[in-house]
Amino acid sequence: MTLPAYDLIAAVRPVPQLMGILNVTPDSFSDGGQLAHPEQVVQRAQQHVAEGASWLDLGAESTRPGAAPISVAEELRRLLPALRALKAARLSARISVDTRRAAVAAEALALGADAINDVSALGDSDMAPLVAQAQVPIIVMHYGGPAPWGGAQGAHYDDVVQEVGAFLQNVASRALEAGIAPPNIWFDPGLGFGKTPEHNLALLQQLHQLVALGQPIALGPSRKRFLQRLVGKPSQGCDEATAAACCVATLQGVHLLRVHAPGAVKDAVRVAAALRSHGQR
Repeated sequence: MTLPAYDLIAAVRPVPQLMGILNVTPDSFSDGGQLAHPEQVVQRAQQHVAEGASWLDLGAESTRPGAAPISVAEELRRLLPALRALKAARLSARISVDTRRAAVAAEALALGADAINDVSALGDSDMAPLVAQAQVPIIVMHYGGPAPWGGAQGAHYDDVVQEVGAFLQNVASRALEAGIAPPNIWFDPGLGFGKTPEHNLALLQQLHQLVALGQPIALGPSRKRFLQRLVGKPSQGCDEATAAACCVATLQGVHLLRVHAPGAVKDAVRVAAALRSHGQR
């Protein structure tokens, strides 16, 4: 299947695109261990696409609080068979690879990955030149806690929205200097990463300030711990709460939503998008 050239900013708005999560990890907070074989990855990907996902985000290293980092070799061992299977399946969705390592990103791009989702925001000095050469989008995420994945303990901001925005703008400057085209730099405020529930709610409430920075905004609220605490349910029971967060984001102009269950949020997001569009007439 041949896909047309893609520019996120020029995509149909205000309905955000949905990115279905595919974790080939044994220890991710919501779905660890569920996709142990490439066949299972393809089946879940097909489900995501049927539910409305136009992107798939494939990750092989858990970033839940307290998760231990893994080696490049282990990340590649988990990732590459799944990626090859997804490419062979020729699904009508683009594939983003969730990695903070340029060595892993290089292998993924060589196999045909369409974007990189970097939770370390160019923490690997080789990542920006690699992405610039490949001319693909990269999602750069704000991470506010000590590595590896220390949760919200000790998190402090004088103004979380302003500080997250300033951080992302600084990363964008570095990306531009490396030669990454402006439409290929996407911002993720990093809900749940080094932030308290109050910080997460403040970011959700004021996402429009980050949208106003001019770069595409990708948001990953799906089944996050602060939503679990709000509704008193485990991660698997938080798809309705995720849909509510996605609606708030849609009303403020977010471009892409990274979720575990696209079908659980698709209709809610379309309603929110219609309301936003109506208010702009």
